[in-house]
Amino acid sequence: MPNRSSRQHAGPGPSTNEPPVPEPSYAERARTLVHLGRLGSLSTLSQKRPGWPFGSVMPYGLDQRGRPSLLISTMAMHTQNILGDSRASLLVTQPDASGDPLGAARVTLMGKTSRVAEEEVQQVRDLYLARYENAKYWVDFNDFAFYRMEVVDVYYVGGFGVMGWVAADEYAQAEADPLADTASEIIQHMNADHADALVLLARGFAGVEAEEATMTSVDRLGFHLRLKTADRVHGARVPFNREVRTTQETRTVLVEMVQQARQRA
Repeated sequence: MPNRSSRQHAGPGPSTNEPPVPEPSYAERARTLVHLGRLGSLSTLSQKRPGWPFGSVMPYGLDQRGRPSLLISTMAMHTQNILGDSRASLLVTQPDASGDPLGAARVTLMGKTSRVAEEEVQQVRDLYLARYENAKYWVDFNDFAFYRMEVVDVYYVGGFGVMGWVAADEYAQAEADPLADTASEIIQHMNADHADALVLLARGFAGVEAEEATMTSVDRLGFHLRLKTADRVHGARVPFNREVRTTQETRTVLVEMVQQARQRA
């Protein structure tokens, strides 16, 4: 059976006696990825070729429950498909993925898509324009209207060997990681200015004598490192000493951990 647990863990630590390293659930990671994304691949069921999937590039808005909203024209093929069969999926990929795209995170939302009720249009409009400002040039065209996906299932892939189904209610109740909007800045800063500190953290908290260490992701519970040793390149998860929710808290905890790693060296 697919793993739908709201609690996920990384692999074991440097020895088999170490407990799993905690990290955000798949539901949280899915919400974070959809929050960061602005563009997805919408698949609808073709009316011209019944039963065949039809793909479209699709900007989307997002509400507090993680439901995507779409601003689409009655003339568009995907709109005609939705009017014939409301079932659809939206694939969102990691926006700043580099290297092998199959190693990057992605999430597929599956749901039923229908036109937004008139009394909700203004709220949906505001949320959509906050994420996709350029739509202001056509949002009020008569042939455009807002549609929203009611998510019924979610499939998350975090990279090689990291994947699983997420129940729709868990997805709706989850929140994007508090560091989502600043994570790229934290990662860039650590890799550019504190490469030596990352090597210390790898040795002190992951138990790996790495020659090089690169931070690849960061969240409220910890961070991932890509480590280069004499014989291979691999990854490791390092937990924070305590949960963080801001850039300043992250900086404070990292400084403390580097000091601890130096004392252990």
